[in-house]
Amino acid sequence: MKTIEHFAGVVDDAARTAKSIQQLTLNGGDKLTEADAYEIQRQSIERRVARGAHRVGMKMGFTSRAKIIQMGVSDMLWGRLTVDMVVEDGGSISLANYVHPRVEPEIVFLLKHDLIGTITPLQALAAVEAVAPAMEIIDSRFENFKFTLVDVVADNSSSSGFVTGPWHRPDFDFSNLGLVLNFNGQPRQIGSTAAILGHPLRSLVAAARFAAQANEPLKAGWMVMAGGATAAEPLVAGTHVEMEMQTIGRVSFSVTA
Repeated sequence: MKTIEHFAGVVDDAARTAKSIQQLTLNGGDKLTEADAYEIQRQSIERRVARGAHRVGMKMGFTSRAKIIQMGVSDMLWGRLTVDMVVEDGGSISLANYVHPRVEPEIVFLLKHDLIGTITPLQALAAVEAVAPAMEIIDSRFENFKFTLVDVVADNSSSSGFVTGPWHRPDFDFSNLGLVLNFNGQPRQIGSTAAILGHPLRSLVAAARFAAQANEPLKAGWMVMAGGATAAEPLVAGTHVEMEMQTIGRVSFSVTA
């Protein structure tokens, strides 16, 4: 029987080498549970840390109706962010480093206090140092972009990279900020931060709860990506990707072959 450690190596190698793999649930992992999947994720990230990376936060996933519909699932999920996933605002990525890269617009929190456990939105806000417009680059390593919930969780919830824009104090209403995701100046997705659970702070509340379940506190200085506010858009070479969010500005990157 294939072990958790074996599957952790499989998904880590797939992410590191940008090679597609068969679904774990179709390749000896048909009895894997969601708890097993998070342990696979944890061990795969430990391998990345052993190579010199370090944790910088958490990403939330499936926090909008658009994403739930697009991916055909119903549960929220989360993944771990590491420093090697950071893309510079205005920088570029190469498709050679990804399998099925897509991008989605988000808002991101920078924490000034640790967070863990069952908290209220007000307690969550009190722990926020700043907020910024952001985009997450997701990249399922599974063949044909097909996977079960167990598969996607094991694969770090498809999280591959993220870019953050200008930071702002959180002393304003960011519950319903309009946003536009542009490819080469042409709108591809239009939405609002309200699509993230009705208010992005609810995503941070959920993140603290998941952190308690994993016994991994969200730490001061970490970032928490609140989840996609629209459906994700596939990335192609030669694209300048820009997301503009009402009140707090723009964030961008370019895509090369």
